[in-house]
Amino acid sequence: MSLFFRLFSLWGLCVSLVLAAESPVPEQRLADWYPDSTISAIEQPFAGWQITSGDSTRYAFLTRQFADISAYSGKPVEMLLAMDEQGRLEHSLVVEHHEPILLIGIPESKLTAFVSQYEGVGFNERVQVGLSRRDDIHSVDGVTGATVTVMVINQTVMRALRAAHQALAQGQRVTAAPAAEAAILITDWQPRSWQTLKEQQLIRSLVLTEGEVESAFAGTRAASHKPSENPDTAFMDLYFAPLRPAEAGINLLGQTRYDKLLADLGPNDQPILVVANSDYSFRGNGFVRGGIFDRVRAWQGPEEIAFRDMDYYRLAPSDLKAENTPRFGELAIFIARDGALDLSQPWQFELMVRRQVGALDSEFASFYADYRLPEAYLSLPAPEVPSASDLALEEETPLWISLWQMKQVQIVVLLTGLAVLMIILFLQDWLVQHPALMHRVRIGYLCFTLFFIGWYSLAQLSVVNVFTFLHALFSGFQWSSFLLDPMMFILWSFVALTLLLWGRGIFCGWLCPFGALQELVNEAARKLKIKQFTVPFAVHERLWALKYLILLGLFGLSLQSLALAEQAAEVEPFKTAMTLRFMREWGYVAYALSWVVISLFLRKAYCRYVCPLGAALAVPARLRLFDWLKRRHECGNPCQLCAKECEVQAIHPDGRINANECHYCLDCQITYFNERKCPPLVMKAKNRRRRELEREAARIKVTNVGATTPQGESNE
Repeated sequence: MSLFFRLFSLWGLCVSLVLAAESPVPEQRLADWYPDSTISAIEQPFAGWQITSGDSTRYAFLTRQFADISAYSGKPVEMLLAMDEQGRLEHSLVVEHHEPILLIGIPESKLTAFVSQYEGVGFNERVQVGLSRRDDIHSVDGVTGATVTVMVINQTVMRALRAAHQALAQGQRVTAAPAAEAAILITDWQPRSWQTLKEQQLIRSLVLTEGEVESAFAGTRAASHKPSENPDTAFMDLYFAPLRPAEAGINLLGQTRYDKLLADLGPNDQPILVVANSDYSFRGNGFVRGGIFDRVRAWQGPEEIAFRDMDYYRLAPSDLKAENTPRFGELAIFIARDGALDLSQPWQFELMVRRQVGALDSEFASFYADYRLPEAYLSLPAPEVPSASDLALEEETPLWISLWQMKQVQIVVLLTGLAVLMIILFLQDWLVQHPALMHRVRIGYLCFTLFFIGWYSLAQLSVVNVFTFLHALFSGFQWSSFLLDPMMFILWSFVALTLLLWGRGIFCGWLCPFGALQELVNEAARKLKIKQFTVPFAVHERLWALKYLILLGLFGLSLQSLALAEQAAEVEPFKTAMTLRFMREWGYVAYALSWVVISLFLRKAYCRYVCPLGAALAVPARLRLFDWLKRRHECGNPCQLCAKECEVQAIHPDGRINANECHYCLDCQITYFNERKCPPLVMKAKNRRRRELEREAARIKVTNVGATTPQGESNE
């Protein structure tokens, strides 16, 4: 035990020295960036550094003072940014982060490459993670498997850059007049045809060809292997128009429908007509009630305007009344609510095109069309310069809310799956009496866990999450940090509930994607008649302790450095097998695959002997309230059938089920209710049958004796 901790401490010391050598202080990095400049610390207009070189002045600062946004680890990503006086970013560096996926799953070089994409971005620019073909939108490539972290970094950089520039402007005493009043829409209108409305630019178009779409996906995994024979073939003919201006709304919908529409809307709601002809639906085939339309949205400046189900009105082709209106296959009205869209200012309409890549992944490309309402339809007040106070940053929607909105479909599917599991658990006594059905249900659920929870949602829980939670309890706990990943948050909440009611077996046996992979591989091996090995129980019982020793070692290391513990947690193959889907350096892949290969011959060997997460869950599971698995007094004495059949050997020879090692597969319960298999039930059935035979024999004997008695003798 002492040697074990010494090895971990030595490893931690080596890694900490390496990290210290690779993490220069800000002044050193600034000197590297600006070798011939004078660098001096400043406190106003913000804490940072002023870099002077000749007539030019630049400013550098740490982001936390402006954008203290908690990432998935529960702590912000601290960055050093250097910008010019116009608010354009020149250099950037991640100074400190604690993101688990970047510490134990994704190389640091990918984070550095991602952050470097922001260099040259201005404070007032719109930055989009993913593909974009617009010149006025700065696109940055994401990092696969680190969606939450990437979004946190994106918000951190842009929010800090805008705040620093505004602080600099205020420090230079920029003054201005009060904000201008809102524009008023002109209500006069004249009958106009569809073509006239287009010519007057009340209706705008977004027309795409097959070649343009293919060009957008060029160089990605979604690029077609065989180019289109005719790239000029229409992919989509889409038209959109705001309907509140009377000239557009009344001509397109007719007076009656126009009045009814406005009566249903608030004074600051803006209805937008969207119509299209295409095999590709702008509405989206995967849309669910309560969700967000992920293929269409509007942008005004850096602000995104998304549309929900309550912001959607379906139209029929006959609902469009303008003369010579073409016939469209898909028609809708979307509502920008509560003043989110100001028609007096330019805005953009976005269409996102999605292409499936393999069974689980997708690539996206966005296309945009500009819109500005002609001034003839606006009564504009005199232009005024905004005041310095109006330059203050508006409170943005919390990042975790945006992430939950983005993943609504996944959340609904996961909650449905967890509800199904609860039904299975509460109906277990009935299900186990139908072994064939129970087996199909279990295999089906393991496939759901592996493919949806693991490889699609990347929601494999890890012992790193446990360390993050424990450290958060002692260093400023914030719910928002754990809400950043909705799938993980929901799973952990469900696991906490089931730990209290059932123990660790529900997660280990039903909800762990890597455990599901091992079990499905073992099931296939048994179908192929591959020989299975059984560890002698005396050895098996001692190997149980190994995972607890690993957990203690990782926990002790986390007290010295959470980052070191997260790196040492590579003992878990979860990130390699699930998060990165085996697309990693060969050493990590070989390690993960070795456990999968071992599971061909020994069921869930990693889970039984090595998994520190299973050990961590076993500790609070000792507080469980109920024992749902039924046993008889004959179990273990003399009957050993369940102990021999338990695939993870969680049943002691004396018949006791070790709840800390049980994976809740319910095989023992199938045997418990099987009158043809369970020895006590078989014995009871035999005894019952013997008594029935004895009674039947006695009845026949009495009947036979009565039939052979002489008639005269019976009359006496």
